[in-house]
Amino acid sequence: MRIAVSADERVGICDVLIDELRRRGHDVVPHGVFAEGEREDWAWCSEAAARDVVEGRADQAIVCCWTGTGASIAANKIPGVRAALCADAPTAAGARKWNDANVLALSLRCTSTALLNEILDAWLSSGPSDESEDRANVAHVAEIEGA
Repeated sequence: MRIAVSADERVGICDVLIDELRRRGHDVVPHGVFAEGEREDWAWCSEAAARDVVEGRADQAIVCCWTGTGASIAANKIPGVRAALCADAPTAAGARKWNDANVLALSLRCTSTALLNEILDAWLSSGPSDESEDRANVAHVAEIEGA
């Protein structure tokens, strides 16, 4: 799978995240601090990663900033993106299942390496629900955003 990854500063789990995704066999599309010459600020690099998803250059994205909040807000401004700020594995699994989230937002401050691995396990092993009620909610979100 191709996963766009962005971060606004190289702290915490940044390098571990890239290494872990590659170890799991994923292709990484780098943004922010991971991409030479690219703007590193959270709004810009999160936007770039999110656009990769909706424009087909990546299957999913992971966006990171100090709290994860700004990265998730910026990513969610792109029509077609459903970014979820996840602080634990059950939230990550639920975001994939019930919300068909296609962008994972992480806090560089709060996410440990052990927690990162749990979140990635849940995120990458989960998929969207086929339940009509869940699909209707995801479709309605698209209607709200005008996509």
